[in-house]
Amino acid sequence: MDARAFLGLQPTHNPHRWVLPITPAICTGGGFLFGGCGLAAAIAALEGTTGRPVVWATSQYLSFTKPPETMDIDVTIAASGHQVTQARAVAHVVDREILTVNGALGSRPLDVGGQWEQMPKVPPPDGCPPRGYRHPNDDSIMQRLDMRLASGRDFMDFDGTPGTGRSALWARVPEVLEMSAATLAVLGDYVPFGVGQSLGQMAGGTSLDNTLRVARLVPTEWVLLDIQVHTIQQGFGHGLVHLWAEDGTLLAIASQSCIVRFWSPETERMIRAELGERGGS
Repeated sequence: MDARAFLGLQPTHNPHRWVLPITPAICTGGGFLFGGCGLAAAIAALEGTTGRPVVWATSQYLSFTKPPETMDIDVTIAASGHQVTQARAVAHVVDREILTVNGALGSRPLDVGGQWEQMPKVPPPDGCPPRGYRHPNDDSIMQRLDMRLASGRDFMDFDGTPGTGRSALWARVPEVLEMSAATLAVLGDYVPFGVGQSLGQMAGGTSLDNTLRVARLVPTEWVLLDIQVHTIQQGFGHGLVHLWAEDGTLLAIASQSCIVRFWSPETERMIRAELGERGGS
């Protein structure tokens, strides 16, 4: 299965319009479209329309959409050259705009390059515990991802003590057999996870934006999400995620700003009780 099939993205008779049925399988535990899936669908639409790979794409999240709505994605090619296309995708439900994505697509036959960022040293996926989920028994996107806590704290260990701003998750999408920019977009939406780790509290965030910069795609079963929260100020969190292949190849860089949100006391009690019953897994 490729990312397009994973998301449920469908082409239409118009090569510039794509359709995404909103189902629980691409939504958060809160029941609305997961931001990473929204960016992923737009990237798949941009690549499908232009026939070129994404170099970078940035999404501005404007509104929510929930099942059983259907989201249309309209692609506009703003400029196209011999090697690079500049384009945008506007996703909407009827006349309500959900997200807007701008991006550049293409490739250049330049035989120089290098990688200067280094993958952090963490245990391998089979040496890391499963990540605990806020909604462990729902039918959301989280049930389709396999995630292991490589560096950071379990929810049960949050005591209000601030962290270092750095955390890491191993992640894989068992249903998807190929590595792609769209797959990485699904996995790159994790600065809000780092907010809770940084504060040491039951907190997360609502994404305002998400930018994916694609470096080099190589086959890998697991992707390491190296999450760095740079600052949390005035109710907003800012940070980035380096996405690494198992062999240390830097696949992509994602960056985000988010609205910092704390879980309600009722939700926190429910999660702690459920995680406690399951031994904190």
